[in-house]
Amino acid sequence: MNEHFRRRTEPDAPVTTQAAEGLPRRCWTVEDIEAIVEAGIISPDERFELIGGEAVPMSHKGYRHERVKNALARHFMVAVKPPLDVAIETTMRLGDQSLFEPDIAIVEVPSGASAYQIDQARLVIEVADTSLAYDTERKAAVYAAFGLKELWVVNAVSLVTTVFRGPGDAGYASMTEVGPDTELRPLFDPGLACRLGDLRLA
Repeated sequence: MNEHFRRRTEPDAPVTTQAAEGLPRRCWTVEDIEAIVEAGIISPDERFELIGGEAVPMSHKGYRHERVKNALARHFMVAVKPPLDVAIETTMRLGDQSLFEPDIAIVEVPSGASAYQIDQARLVIEVADTSLAYDTERKAAVYAAFGLKELWVVNAVSLVTTVFRGPGDAGYASMTEVGPDTELRPLFDPGLACRLGDLRLA
């Protein structure tokens, strides 16, 4: 994990990141990516996330992933009331060098047309099939470093949800696995509880 995730309040961002084979990579910013998209070099429809300055292509989402995501979205769209909103696959900004596209985010509605900020999120849900290890390890660590209070990572195959709470620079203090027949209760509103085993996966 890049050190600036744990030292995100420092004013001087690094200009490189460290690749797996040890070679340096140029560190991109959110403004860089926005300018590249605006210039037409990258299509607005191209799916990737910016993680600590690294542009990471997003894996293909299978039908099981989409069914689980849609079922959860239906549940929360009925249950969540203003001033909160349910954002589906929206762009969420985490500092100057990270842009995520969570599957579902329960957020405070921002003013204007800017991207959602991580401090507006009450709950983020990532549905994972092929990306399970990535979502529960590296991505969860980034969310924790930026103070997201609650993250659910749902295994699209088993419907087991890993619930992360207690964010900090070293990661989440609490990580609990919840089976499909056990209620998931959001911290911000336990009344919005659901069981994945009860959801209509259509």
